[in-house]
Amino acid sequence: MNSIKRYFEFVKPYKWRILITILIGIVKFGIPLLMPLIVKYVIDNIVGADTLSQGEKLNQLALIVGGAFLIFVVLRPPIEYYRQYLAQWTGNKILYDIRERLFDHIQKLSLKFYSQTKTGEIISRVIHDVEQTKNFVMTGLMNIWLDMVTILIAIGIMLTMNVWLTIVAIALFPLYGLSVKIFYGRLRNLTRERSQALAQVQGHLHERVQGIPVTRSFALEDYEEEQFDKQNRNFLNRAIDHTIWNAKTFAVMNTITDLGPLIVVGFAGYFAITGNLTVGTIAAFVGYMDRVYSPLRRLISSSTVLVQSIASMDRVYELLDEAYDIKDKPNAKPLTKVDGDITFDHVTFQYEKDEEVVLQDISLEVNKGETIALVGMSGGGKSTIISLVPRFYDVTSGAIRVDGVDIRDIQARSLRDKIGMVLQDNILFSESIAMNIRMGNPDATDEEVVDAAKLANAHEFISHLHDGYDTLVGERGVKLSGGQKQRIAIARVFLKNPPILILDEATSALDLESEHLIQEALEKLASNRTTFIVAHRLSTITHADRIILIEEGNVIEEGSHQELMKQQGAYYKLYQVQQLDDPNEVSTANK
Repeated sequence: MNSIKRYFEFVKPYKWRILITILIGIVKFGIPLLMPLIVKYVIDNIVGADTLSQGEKLNQLALIVGGAFLIFVVLRPPIEYYRQYLAQWTGNKILYDIRERLFDHIQKLSLKFYSQTKTGEIISRVIHDVEQTKNFVMTGLMNIWLDMVTILIAIGIMLTMNVWLTIVAIALFPLYGLSVKIFYGRLRNLTRERSQALAQVQGHLHERVQGIPVTRSFALEDYEEEQFDKQNRNFLNRAIDHTIWNAKTFAVMNTITDLGPLIVVGFAGYFAITGNLTVGTIAAFVGYMDRVYSPLRRLISSSTVLVQSIASMDRVYELLDEAYDIKDKPNAKPLTKVDGDITFDHVTFQYEKDEEVVLQDISLEVNKGETIALVGMSGGGKSTIISLVPRFYDVTSGAIRVDGVDIRDIQARSLRDKIGMVLQDNILFSESIAMNIRMGNPDATDEEVVDAAKLANAHEFISHLHDGYDTLVGERGVKLSGGQKQRIAIARVFLKNPPILILDEATSALDLESEHLIQEALEKLASNRTTFIVAHRLSTITHADRIILIEEGNVIEEGSHQELMKQQGAYYKLYQVQQLDDPNEVSTANK
């Protein structure tokens, strides 16, 4: 029930629209309640009236039918239109607000969360589960109240006609309450399990669609079909469990619903035979039984829908309740001007408290405009160090300072605004090249975009494309080569023009021509900026002001390329091994 209380946070701004919708709905559902009264009046007061002539009966019948025609044909349609319009507008606007909140929330979640959660599961909650909560608005806040009011009005009219027959009509109502209590708690749990199974299918599918090239290259189609079948069958089993219980619920509820009118018909017949009830009243009562039990059936159906929407609501709030690992302090200040001096002060880091330490007591002084290269074997902690600078993670102990200020005292977004990153696998969005470059500065002019592309050595290949800068790159830039994607990513950083630069394996796995163009662009980009470079190929970082060799989270060696080569330590050995592995590289060992 806590989810329902919290959901009202989104409902509250539209409470007056909901109230107006309910009031219009009462009129809409109230109009059909006139029909049994009209039938009763025609039977008892017109057809069965011995004091009226045939002409008078026809005149009164014409008046009654004409008045009903005006109500049902002229008055009711616009009421029905506005009721539907307001209900749908309100429901969709609430979903819009929830998705806005969710998208804002997921943008603030840590990289650790995304490393542990499948993308498809997140999408399932933002799309499917949020859509399911709409039923709470449409059904729980509108239709249920309308059906309940319809039932109360119908019962009120029935009481004016025959009290005892009305009591008989509602005698089975307590059974509904008992059935709801028995069935719907279990149904809610089954609904959550089904939604979770569906999210797992979506997560698996999203991951496998992205990995189709791997599946094809390893001829894993049969294996992947088996893996998908496991996920799909799990969802099928959960769906069948839900269906079985749902069917039991409806079987019991509908049995109770069918018994009510049957009992009323029996008692009405008895009262009519004994002379205590007119034929018109019997006809009206039969009509009102439909007006009572049809809303009751909808209430049963609505209960099932509500259970499903509340289960989805729970899943939405599970996502909204994911805590932020990186939070700005209440007094955190924006970073407006950066010189570029960065200090690592006895930095220790581990991803989780019960996991091994990744970085151990790292201390570095990086001066403004200096280029620092981080090298070492994979898993040594190089990428972890550079992920701490933009506060993708916070240090476990120690501090990182920018121009003497602890970055934890700075607003994270303003810090990241001063940092440009070029990674090994840069993400491009499936829009135009110009849009992807413009992500470095959304307000940039077309001329500035072109200038950035020229600096990144990307303008030439972009100009040769059929649509130039308007060329759509496809999902994750699939229509471009690796070197082309890298140059667009570099152009993006040129456009951003940050004082701090991070290059993480930016030239790995590229052909020689692309690597030359990118290396040239990166050297221009790094000019007069504080730059961190992570690289496995040591020949690409010999120009760095300082090289830091990291092993198992510790700084092993530090110095320029020439200094480290003279020491003939771990860096020297690593460099020599790479030269032997790749004889095409130009050796600088003896320079």
